[in-house]
Amino acid sequence: MTITADQPPRPIAAAPHPRAATGGVRIRDPRLDFYRGMAMFFIFIAHTPGNVFNSWIPARFGFSDATEIFVFCSGMASAIAFGAVFDRAGWRLGTVRVGHRVWQIYWAHLGLFLACATFLAALDQTGAFDTVYIGTLNLWKFFQDDPGPLLVGLMTLTYVPNYFDILPMYLAILLMLPIVMALARLHPAAAGGFVVVLWLLAQSQLWSWGGLGLPAEPWSDRRWFFNPFAWQLIFFTGFALMRGWLPTPPVRTWLVLVAAAIVVAFALMSDVAIREAGQTWARDWRGDNPLWVSKSNFGILRYLHFLALAYLAWVIAGPGGRALNGPDLPVAWRRFVAVVTKVGQQSLAVFLFSMFWARVTGFGLDQVGRDFGTVALANAIGFALMIALAYGVGWIKGQPWKAPRP
Repeated sequence: MTITADQPPRPIAAAPHPRAATGGVRIRDPRLDFYRGMAMFFIFIAHTPGNVFNSWIPARFGFSDATEIFVFCSGMASAIAFGAVFDRAGWRLGTVRVGHRVWQIYWAHLGLFLACATFLAALDQTGAFDTVYIGTLNLWKFFQDDPGPLLVGLMTLTYVPNYFDILPMYLAILLMLPIVMALARLHPAAAGGFVVVLWLLAQSQLWSWGGLGLPAEPWSDRRWFFNPFAWQLIFFTGFALMRGWLPTPPVRTWLVLVAAAIVVAFALMSDVAIREAGQTWARDWRGDNPLWVSKSNFGILRYLHFLALAYLAWVIAGPGGRALNGPDLPVAWRRFVAVVTKVGQQSLAVFLFSMFWARVTGFGLDQVGRDFGTVALANAIGFALMIALAYGVGWIKGQPWKAPRP
């Protein structure tokens, strides 16, 4: 969600000029991690097979979903983490720093795939279950007699199954960051023009040659489900806001009303409206106009819906996030915010675990059934483990072994 500084509007940790050094301690806006933490819980629900709560997460009430929150907040976090390096150490070392993060994301992606594939294959090898679990992620070809070509495809990111497509998209966007920073040295408008043109070129239905995209499997013409050339638009929107290349939107009554009207209007075309209110016209319109709402190519109405939600969330959070964690709020609420924020601070580790644990949870629900109580308990267990992991990773990152013994 849009995380900006207090009135008077001024982006946190934003450089007044692309070449200016930020200096000092990096400021971490609490709203950034809180909203990213909320996205982690929604992502777990959405990826757990047969999770009845998936029908009622916020994504079902509009076009955008937790993916936009994750990518947008990652853009803002990258402006803090990497932007300061570019300012302080220069473009070359800034690029090296981004490359190091890309290296980490690459191996995290491979590890996630192998962990999930091994778990599903182990279930199938027992011969105790009617379900062929490798088929639940469409991994048939990977386990065929000659897995060599797909191992090459896995390592070169030319084989990207749908369930494992978020991290490659994020990795590819990070590779664009040095280009954007180089263009911003000329003028932030040059970087913005590059981002917009790249998004336009990724809209496959606009171009007879199919637009920009990356191959997802060697035996067909399927592309990555999350097209990084399109999704970089939301990433660099967050990046530009945190850097100060885009102005902070003012808090105005008319802007709040416009944003709320957009959210309500799109809710009338949402999955919930189609499912619960029988809005067949909305289903037909979405089917006839995929360009506007495409998830793969990040349709413009998804962008508009997210910006409206982000603006409302920012206004609700209040200056500096005081409406989230202000000292006058109830203790129970502030503890809840602290827990969600901790999850958001360790989003990569939590994301990797949640994607794996979602498959474990799906298997467990296959065995015990999917009534309301069992699914609610499965979600609660998953949330608890994600929270425990976030605190554990945070503790380890603090390098407690370096602290002097009492």
